[in-house]
Amino acid sequence: MFGQVRAISDNGSIFMIKVSVYGDDLTEIDHVFTDEEGRYSVAIAAGETVTVRFDTHHSLTNAEDWQPSLVANVITSDETPLDRYLLPAGQDFGAASNMDALNGFALAAAVDEGEEYAATAVRRLTRLKQPDPVLQGLQQRLLDHFGEPA
Repeated sequence: MFGQVRAISDNGSIFMIKVSVYGDDLTEIDHVFTDEEGRYSVAIAAGETVTVRFDTHHSLTNAEDWQPSLVANVITSDETPLDRYLLPAGQDFGAASNMDALNGFALAAAVDEGEEYAATAVRRLTRLKQPDPVLQGLQQRLLDHFGEPA
């Protein structure tokens, strides 16, 4: 599986985005980081059904720059790229992009990313503007989850 990660705001490539691949039970199969051109390649057998999360890593300088993104039920392929646009933190490109970010945070919560991730998640989540009360409720639940003391 391979692809490129870019910014939805200017189509620029994004360096050092963590691309995590999960199986049906949400166990991480593998992860890689994008290169200087936003490209990544993960050695996953073709034809597998996986979930892929594109996110920052708490230890990197870009940890608070980008909102996460999630693609579920992807059939892996060595022939078709899985490209993704990420939403810059603090920017708004519509409800669909904001909802995509919430989905990325929801998976991070489900796989228990840990305290270091939680700190950057809270700062990024507070910068999302949700137009819908249901999405606002989900955003608040995620804030409560990541803001919980260990």
